[in-house]
Amino acid sequence: MATTTPTKTKKMAMHEALNQALREEMLRDPQVLVLGEEVGLYNGVHYVTRGLYSEFGPERVMDTPISEESFVGVGVGMALMGYRPVVEMMRMDFSLRAMDQIYNHMAKIHYMSGGDLKVPMVLRGPEGPGPNPGLTAQHGQQLTLLFAHCPGLRVVTPSNQYDAKGMLKAAIRCDDPVVFLEPGPLNNKQGDVGEDDYLVPLDQAEIRREGTDVTLIGYGASVALCLQAARELERSGVSAAVVDMRSLRPLDMAPAYASVERTNRAVVVEYAWQSYGPGAEIVARLMRDAFWNLEAPVLRVSGKETPLPYAANLEELSKPQVEEIVSAAQQTLK
Repeated sequence: MATTTPTKTKKMAMHEALNQALREEMLRDPQVLVLGEEVGLYNGVHYVTRGLYSEFGPERVMDTPISEESFVGVGVGMALMGYRPVVEMMRMDFSLRAMDQIYNHMAKIHYMSGGDLKVPMVLRGPEGPGPNPGLTAQHGQQLTLLFAHCPGLRVVTPSNQYDAKGMLKAAIRCDDPVVFLEPGPLNNKQGDVGEDDYLVPLDQAEIRREGTDVTLIGYGASVALCLQAARELERSGVSAAVVDMRSLRPLDMAPAYASVERTNRAVVVEYAWQSYGPGAEIVARLMRDAFWNLEAPVLRVSGKETPLPYAANLEELSKPQVEEIVSAAQQTLK
């Protein structure tokens, strides 16, 4: 996919970057539609669709009933008819209500039709803990594994505002179904976003920071933790590289392999529960393809294996901590 490099950037929140991406793509292509709960008249619960209803009208920004299985199915049908629907989940937790539509239709129709039918749709929404505590066990889960496990889906998760805009635009233009996972902890965070029309590839990881002693590997919101840990490690003389996986299906391991070849050590970081998660797949591939470059076992820092607590202090303890990443990195150096 061709990319362009913006000439100017502007500070904006994650939800503003996503809103800009949607507006630009709706202006560019009249086949792009938005549908979901409260995306229209109420401007979206997280303000990603703010202003789109008044600008494009109810035929292109559609408020739906509280029935995920129905409107995800409608999105699949629209995609088959030549539209490019962007289906919003108020929380990705709610996609559990629509797993039949996602797993058995959105992901498989292209394959089962022998390539004759395409499903160019985007399923997007925030996942994981929010920017403020209190989402609790049924609203703050990181269910990345459920999507990344399923062949037929592209699964991406930006770690910053710049990528959020460019990757959502690329996802809308993609002929494959894309699950676009927005990191909840970063929704209100400010960052640089290109003001021009630009795309960020959906199948490429990125080295965010070079280092020589240990490689920290994350995706989505955990990349910010890795960068913070790298700065902490630098104070004690440890040079840490940071790799942003960015795409989880397909999983681009090349930057991680290249970094580990230099550092010979790795720590994988994620908000998700550790067992069977995306981090486990990353570790498995490192052990298979980069084994001879490793001088220590690959360590992991993950979310604690518990439903997300309601109490703010317990919620914070359930998340991966910068101190845990620093400790794991130091352990690989012993």
